[in-house]
Amino acid sequence: MSNRSRREFVQNSLGLGAGLLVGAQAPAQAQAPAQAETAAPAVVKTIKPTVLKFQSTWPTRDIFNEFAQDFAKKVNDMSGGELRIDVYPTNSIVKAFGIQNAVHKGQLDGGHGVPTYWHDRHPAFSLFGSGPSFGMDSNQVLAWFQYGGGQQLYDELVQKEMNLNIQGFLYGPLTAQPLGWFKKRIDALKDMEHLRFRAVGLAADVYRELGANPTALQPADIVPWLDKGLIDAGEFNNPSSDRALGFPNVTPVCMIRSFHQSCEVFEVIFNKSRFDSLSFPLRSIIRYALQASSSDLSWKAADRFSNDYEDMRRKQGVRYYYTPEDILKAQLNAWRKIIAKESAASPIFKRIIDSQMRFAKRVVGFENDVTPSSKMAYDFWFRAT
Repeated sequence: MSNRSRREFVQNSLGLGAGLLVGAQAPAQAQAPAQAETAAPAVVKTIKPTVLKFQSTWPTRDIFNEFAQDFAKKVNDMSGGELRIDVYPTNSIVKAFGIQNAVHKGQLDGGHGVPTYWHDRHPAFSLFGSGPSFGMDSNQVLAWFQYGGGQQLYDELVQKEMNLNIQGFLYGPLTAQPLGWFKKRIDALKDMEHLRFRAVGLAADVYRELGANPTALQPADIVPWLDKGLIDAGEFNNPSSDRALGFPNVTPVCMIRSFHQSCEVFEVIFNKSRFDSLSFPLRSIIRYALQASSSDLSWKAADRFSNDYEDMRRKQGVRYYYTPEDILKAQLNAWRKIIAKESAASPIFKRIIDSQMRFAKRVVGFENDVTPSSKMAYDFWFRAT
């Protein structure tokens, strides 16, 4: 580059820099007079939320109602005030077992419960979290629901087979349920004969095969009936719920480990017309809030269930006994009979069972092959002498 060219380049650069500097200063000079003026008040846009009226099937004191509120809070927070789900406890608007019909008719916008509560309308409802499960735990049942065709079969059952105006989803893996709470220890299968027993769904058929006389009761009625001697024994779900319902106040004996409901998941249902009327972003928020709630629920359950289990044993004198092996084997045989009977009577029941069995054979088989014994690890760290 010649000396002349260099001088022209420098002069042009300086001119450009000066222009940029003036340009940068100009807004500040123009704004200076405005700083002395009174600032206009900020305009705050008020969002009027879309409100969905929900009812759960759970009493206020039950941790299950807390789980329902947790799900609603996630939806409400994620929507930024655009959508609000208000959850009322059981029997606030309709009876617990009337929620499905109320949602279908639009009396409620949605509900929180478990599919097995609709067993009387169709036995296949019990297969979504309260069936034989074929060795699957609750999280694996949800895996089947999400990736093994379960959602499609559920929608077919609800919307085509039953012709219900409902869109439902499953979420929230729970632990295996106890055999139940009894007035005295159960030592053998013969001890189950003629017991008046609270159970619901296909699980009631399992107890019937064991010789008991089951009756379906909503959660809030179980302990009062047991206390009055209207039933001899009963089951509900988990240590936190059982403690809140008051089981330890009427009997100290709880038999744990059972195949009658070795997995359980929650069901959230919406009036389908109402759900479909929501925008795509709001429907997506609901779907993702359910996934987030599944994780949060399982973490909270691990903490709370184990704490209440220990407290009932150490502070309330509850005595836990393992269910005898002959009862466990009898339960599996009972499931085989029930599956054969219901599959012969209902094509969709059979298709759900077949789908679950295919998925379970692969998934449970893999899990059993790769997972070391948690009991061995527990015994090593906490029971080794």
